[in-house]
Amino acid sequence: MTTSTRRLVVAAAAALALSLGATACGSDGGKTGADAAATATGSASAAAPKLSGEVNVFAAASLTGTFTELGKKFETNYPGVKVKFNFGGSSALAQSINSGAPADVFAAASTSTMKTVSDAGGVNGTAANFVRNTLTIAVPKGNPKHVATLKDLTTPGVKVALCAKEVPCGAAAVTALKAAGVDLTPVTLEQDVKGALTKVELGEVDASLVYKTDVKADAAKIDGVDFPEAEKAVNDYPIAALAKAPNKDGAAAFVAYIQSAEAKQVLTAAGFQAP
Repeated sequence: MTTSTRRLVVAAAAALALSLGATACGSDGGKTGADAAATATGSASAAAPKLSGEVNVFAAASLTGTFTELGKKFETNYPGVKVKFNFGGSSALAQSINSGAPADVFAAASTSTMKTVSDAGGVNGTAANFVRNTLTIAVPKGNPKHVATLKDLTTPGVKVALCAKEVPCGAAAVTALKAAGVDLTPVTLEQDVKGALTKVELGEVDASLVYKTDVKADAAKIDGVDFPEAEKAVNDYPIAALAKAPNKDGAAAFVAYIQSAEAKQVLTAAGFQAP
């Protein structure tokens, strides 16, 4: 092979190698450079939509403490997003959503309450149960009336607050009392579990039926008395993005986050149970 021939072969080989290298750098199975980078790092964030704006969450009153904490964590994970909460009785929140209230996410304290929204076509996809909760008897510190069972709530002179039966905590109370064979007349019916608990805090009643998570969160002021019939009235908590959500991407991301390992850790620490 002559010197000039060798030069031609070397040049051709170099050109071929350069061409193959350029192809490899510019393509990864038909993906763009950004896609290839995401694949290489194992990150899905490059392909995820960038979240912004406000995520309006309607949530059961018993979720106030945990969701407030999780909302802050969610905002840290998505710096362009602000989470706004509307806490209250699940039935009232469902009615507001069905009446057209601008909400992105609904987290209810019972599957039946969520059903009123899904039956009206208000849920995007399918609601997912993310935690469950059980009742306990909330009493002032030291339990001055010595309440030990549901039957003790009928003792003359013992004033009791319950949630209204339309509210999930009220419906659960009705189920538990029926299971115990107890006929109870409360002195007040509250529209959410926080209202029932506040009556005990203020000394206006001697006891109320609320969720274990609420008593745990208020342990400095309230004691809890467990009773076996509570197992007959366990409430599953569903969450769903809403069909008319103004911020659909934000709603989907928040629902997914509430089911994440980080969120489950916070919820479990507060006393919620796995669904």
